[in-house]
This record gives sequence, C-alpha cells and structure tokens, in this order.
Amino acid sequence: MLDQPYFEHQGNIVDVVAKTIFQGTVVVRNGKIEAIRKEMVKANGYILPGLIDAHIHVESSMLIPSEFARLAVVHGTVASVSDPHEIANVLGVAGVKFMIANGHKVPFKFYFGAPSCVPATPFETAGAILGVEEVKELLNMPEIKYLSEMMNFPGVLFNDPEVMAKLDLARKAGKPVDGHAPGVTGENAEKYTKAGISTDHECFTLEEAHEKIRYGMHILIREGSAAKNFETLYPLIDEYPDQVMLCSDDKHPNDLMAGHINLEVKRALGLGLDPMNVLRSCTYNPVKHYDLEVGLLQTGDPADFICVDNLADFNVLSTYVDGKMVAKGGTTLIEGTREIPFNNFNIGAIGSASLRVVPEPGQIKVLSAFDGQLITGLIHASPLVVEGNVVSDVSRDILKMVVVNRYNESPASVGFIKNIGLKRGAIASCVAHDSHNIVAVGTDDHSIVEAINLIIAEKGGISLVNGVNKRVLPLPFAGIMSGLDGYEVARKYEEMDQIVKEMGSSLGAPYMTLSFMALLVIPEIKLSDKGLFDGTHFKFTGVFGE
Repeated sequence: MLDQPYFEHQGNIVDVVAKTIFQGTVVVRNGKIEAIRKEMVKANGYILPGLIDAHIHVESSMLIPSEFARLAVVHGTVASVSDPHEIANVLGVAGVKFMIANGHKVPFKFYFGAPSCVPATPFETAGAILGVEEVKELLNMPEIKYLSEMMNFPGVLFNDPEVMAKLDLARKAGKPVDGHAPGVTGENAEKYTKAGISTDHECFTLEEAHEKIRYGMHILIREGSAAKNFETLYPLIDEYPDQVMLCSDDKHPNDLMAGHINLEVKRALGLGLDPMNVLRSCTYNPVKHYDLEVGLLQTGDPADFICVDNLADFNVLSTYVDGKMVAKGGTTLIEGTREIPFNNFNIGAIGSASLRVVPEPGQIKVLSAFDGQLITGLIHASPLVVEGNVVSDVSRDILKMVVVNRYNESPASVGFIKNIGLKRGAIASCVAHDSHNIVAVGTDDHSIVEAINLIIAEKGGISLVNGVNKRVLPLPFAGIMSGLDGYEVARKYEEMDQIVKEMGSSLGAPYMTLSFMALLVIPEIKLSDKGLFDGTHFKFTGVFGE
C-alpha cells in the first residue's frame, strides 16, 4: 500500500456531480483532494470516483471483510453498502460488531446496516435473534448507516408490531431502510414503499421495477453470482438515472477475483448507455442516498478515486482510498489481517437413516431451481422408491435435498429438487441463506451423508463427495467465512466449482444456487431445517400431495 502525503495525478477527469469530463490535474494532500486544476495534459487515461457496491452481503464472498477488500479494490471498488445479515443470523450483534471491527483494519470503506430480519422467518432455526432492542443498539452506532433489507414484507403489509417498531427506529435515527419485496406489486408495493422503505434489489421484471420507481423507490440493479438481473433491468439506468444504483448482493470468491461492479459498468457502457448515468449509478447515487463519506472527486473530498484506461474497455489501472494507493495494475496493495475464528456450531455427525423418506400415496412435490435466479418453481413427480425409501432419481434429475440444523441436534429435513443436474455424488454447504444451516443435494443417500459430515467435522464450509474424491473448504468464521488469503480461497473454491460441474451440474454457480434453496422469503417453494415451505402462502407443506 502506497501512502503519499502529497501527489498529483493528471488525466481526463470525470466530474459526476457537474456531469462533465475535462482534462486536468488532481492534487492530493494528506488523503484529501486539495485542488482540481482544469488544464491541458498529455495523459490519456480517465480519473473518476471510486466505485461503490450499493448492496452486498460480504459474507457471501466467504471472506472476512479485510480479505474481501483486498480483492475488491483491484476492480476499482472503494466502498460497499454491506448488509451483515448472514453473520447476524449466526452470531447476532457480536457478529455485526466483528464485521465492523475487521473492516476498520484495512483502507476500504465498509458501511454496514442493522439487520432487520433475524431470523428472517420463524419457520427456520437461526443462531440468534435481533429484536427491537438489538436493532436499536445497532442503529445508534455511527458505523451503521441504514436498516438492512426488510425481507418480512408480509409483516409490513399487515402492520406487524415488531416490524413497524424497527421501521420507526430507523425513521427516528434518520437512516434509510432497504427493501426486499420480490414480485410485490400493485397496492401492496405502494403500501410497502409508504412504510418508509426506499430501495429494492429483488425486481426480476422491468414492469415491476417501473411500478416501484413510480411509488418512489430506488431500484438496485443486481448482478451477483447466482441472481443476475442486469440484462432485464439495465434500461432503467437511462430512463431513471437518479433512482438507480448497481449492486452485486452476493458474490462468491472466484467471481470476486474476476471482477466486481466494474463489470456492470463496462457492460452498461458497451450497450451505449449514457456514461454519466452509468457512473453516477455506482458513485454519486449511493453516496447521496446512504450519506456515505466517500469522495466524489470534488475539492475537499476524501481522495477516493480510480484511474481507468478509457470509458469503453474500462480497465482499472489504479485505485486510491483516502489518498492511499491500494491497487495497481491488477495487484492488490492491501496487506492481509489475522483474526481468531469464532462460531456457533453445535452438532455431531449424522447417519444415512436420518435421510430416509417413507413413501406415501400420491406424487412428491419437487422444488425446481432456475439458473441465475433466487425464485423457484413447484412441480409434481412420481417418486422413485427403493427398499421402502424414496431416493434420488438421476435419470429425471430429481435429487434428494437435505437441510440439517447446525445449532442443535434435531431430525434432518428432506425434500427433492430438480435442475441441480448432478449425475453422481453430492455437494453440501453451510452457506445457506438465511440461517446458514447445512444444505446438501446428491444422487444417493450415502454420498449426501458424507458431504454433510465433512462440513460438520470442520464446523462450517462447503464440500463435495464424488466417490473417493472428497473435498471440503473450511469456513471457520461463523461457519460461513475464511480468514485465509482471499486469492487462495478463491482458487480452492474455483477448483471445487469446476469439479461439481464435471459431476454433471450445468448451473453457472452450483454452490451459490444451492445456498438459496433454503431461503424461505423468496417464493415459490424452499426447504428449511423444519420442513418443506410454501413461500407463496407462507406456510409449511408436506412432501407428498397436491
């Protein structure tokens, strides 16, 4: 990391506030922009404010914040609006405070929110509860910039007292509220917005986004490892330039190693969108909406900026945070930190008997996954029964899926899923939104049990079993993050991801898709540690029947 008390940088300066581009010199002194001189210079590159991810769960990178920062700055990201919902579900307020403290150890601007829905629903087992008092404690912290996504949209629509109390706390604190309302439209969307909720990153149709914008919402265009909505929503950038931001939501380590918000920017520029609208969506707009202390390349601002070769290829040449050069030429200059892991994982190994499904009359309900989406479908199929046990049917790609409570000993929850695509073996993960119990899917009960037990032995991680080939990536921080070098974690994850695809999965991100199959607040049907859940009617349902 290069820390220079004084330096000058020349190039084509992008002023996202005045919406102009001009040649000149940026003068930096003691981490601040001392002056910007308009003058003819020889440099051909562009200088612009650093990029901001307007909504991400850092935990999804499987990296602690300090390691996330090391990878992100290479791509021009200088700040993130980070929802610590995942670690909060495991470790509560203590987990949120860990994220803040670790983030402070590196030159990167993490802005965390107060998780509003821990647990997300009462229909799954989480490791902690954040009630009104816990949310109040967090919102009173200066490091907490907003109330994190209000996933309990039924609670908003039906005026649940606890939900309304949390919204009131944010209002009194003068902090914005993030939304999460997939498919909510019409009068319900209007009521949800009027409750004080100002953003949504879950729109999966342009019509839904248009409607929510009319009600006053800001729409976050998401392009993550599993959920990808950019292709559908990018016209909003030019249509509503002041009400759009860019985000990733969830980014697995190998994808973060390859790129971040810069990839959305490059893609948008390549589609011919107004460059100023594109750049403001990931700089000016999030700074103003969340009141972030991130520089916008104005005199007196913190020196948070990046240099790129041009506004077409958008190759990031260098990144600065508070005047410190933190990345150059594709190499991070941030040194790693060392932390002592802490966790909440309290179960022992399981046996194959816990996965048995006794056949009942009629068909089975099968969760249908969609590549690149968090929503799922429901289909019905005849069960394959072997020796009194309903088993995976590889020929029809109907595989057994299991969720195991990792916080206390209890029976495994078993269902069936289509479109994972495995032809042999099993995979499992303790990164399972939102409560981060163990979720697994496989072609036979024995392999599923082995994959689950690999995770139990490490008290968190991702695993695969393919005959004699057994692998696990340990995640000792809350069972969902590693403290190792981020590039090493990314490479190990990439290797496992490739093996899973060789095992038959055609999904773009098999582990990321799997991690959302227990996310009950996204319809249509999911599996929690307590059973199969109908996300449309918000109630449990049996594996058998119509």
